[in-house]
Amino acid sequence: MASSSSSGQANAEGKSEFRNKNPKPENRDELELLTVPDGWKEPAFSKEDNPRGLLEESSFATLFPKYREAYLKECWPLVQKALNEHHINATLDLIEGSMTVCTTKKTFDPYIIIRARDLIKLLARSVSFEQAVRILQDDVACDIIKIGSLVRNKERFVKRRQRLIGPKGSTLKALELLTNCYIMVQGNTVSAIGPFSGLKEVRKVVLDTMKNIHPIYNIKTLMIKRELAKDSELRSQSWERFLPQFKHKNVNKRKEPKKKTVKKEYTPFPPPQPESQIDKELASGEYFLKASQKKRQKMEAIKAKQAEALSKRQEERNKAFIPPKEKPVVKPKEASTENKIDVAAIKEKVKKAKNKKLGALSAEEVKLKMETDEKKKKKKK
Repeated sequence: MASSSSSGQANAEGKSEFRNKNPKPENRDELELLTVPDGWKEPAFSKEDNPRGLLEESSFATLFPKYREAYLKECWPLVQKALNEHHINATLDLIEGSMTVCTTKKTFDPYIIIRARDLIKLLARSVSFEQAVRILQDDVACDIIKIGSLVRNKERFVKRRQRLIGPKGSTLKALELLTNCYIMVQGNTVSAIGPFSGLKEVRKVVLDTMKNIHPIYNIKTLMIKRELAKDSELRSQSWERFLPQFKHKNVNKRKEPKKKTVKKEYTPFPPPQPESQIDKELASGEYFLKASQKKRQKMEAIKAKQAEALSKRQEERNKAFIPPKEKPVVKPKEASTENKIDVAAIKEKVKKAKNKKLGALSAEEVKLKMETDEKKKKKKK
């Protein structure tokens, strides 16, 4: 028994020492595991990595709209040339309106067919060949976001899509600069080409815009993140305290009805029973009248109503024959002698004006005018 207990203690000590020697992965610095050295790039996939090629042929096809036919027909030789470098065959079917890509016996990269599929998808979504061909690079990816089914109302959908583009495409340009992605808004889809981190941000902004969140809020957040990423100390810290928290100010208030129904106070007693027709007749005394008397009363009530209606109708007819009230005639006031116009004085003024000479006065006239002014001044004194 003693030997067994001693051996158990020895085993326990050995286990504890073993545990102490091998530290848990939780104790390691997470930054060492997550950080990637600056300038590190994954080596390109070459033919030496897969010398035997692919076992089977793979192919993808996609349809394109009618308005893209002319452009695709023009740039298709360039598409074939770009794909032939990676040993991919491309065919354009103008009758069916489709594009097809397929692998060959020389194809060694198994993922290049997926990139070729994305290339023809981007071309179908109105992306230019110069931008779409970038998808064949290893560090470039694409994302086609479907926005057509996110908003039911057509007018609202068009407004939100235009909000994403911005005035003269300024919002879209700002988003492209912040995410290092090329963005193309066409119809019911948004096509984006760029690095994976940028595509993630683009998808978030597009979906938020369709949910009625203005893209400027997300753009401000991206600008702050871009500045924080430059600081080596803040890279490993949480950025929540620096990011703005936007709140909805426009809260939709429930419209109140015009007629409000006021609830009556609760009473345990039921309402009184309404009076029947017999009760009313008993109260008025009609119940005890004969049938002929009741009939006579009904006829009198009908005749009284008819007489009232006839009198009202007659009054309305007579309104047309009532003469309107005329305004009292105002007698013209006699012209006062004080305000009479002196015709003779006006004629003399006109004659003087005609006799006056235009232009500067002569020396003799100036002297006469000065003498008359001096005489008037002396008289006033």
